[in-house]
Amino acid sequence: MAEDKQTPPGKQTAPEKATPSYEQAREELTEVVRRLETGGLTLEQSIELWERGERLAAICEEWLQGARAKLAAAMAQRQEPQPNGPEEAPF
Repeated sequence: MAEDKQTPPGKQTAPEKATPSYEQAREELTEVVRRLETGGLTLEQSIELWERGERLAAICEEWLQGARAKLAAAMAQRQEPQPNGPEEAPF
């Protein structure tokens, strides 16, 4: 089964709005932070940006958690002894 690279693990998205990739979310989050730090926004604009930043940070965290799980699974598989293989590495 092919994995959708735009949808974090365990998330279903509405067809009209796909979840951004980790890189897209991180880039947009960086821009949100820059705009908030620059200032000159109304309170309402600042709150909207803050909320968007929180959603983007959650998306990034979800992508990172999925990557950690995949890495842990790969490392665990590497640690398992290979059936019918030599007990020790040849090097």
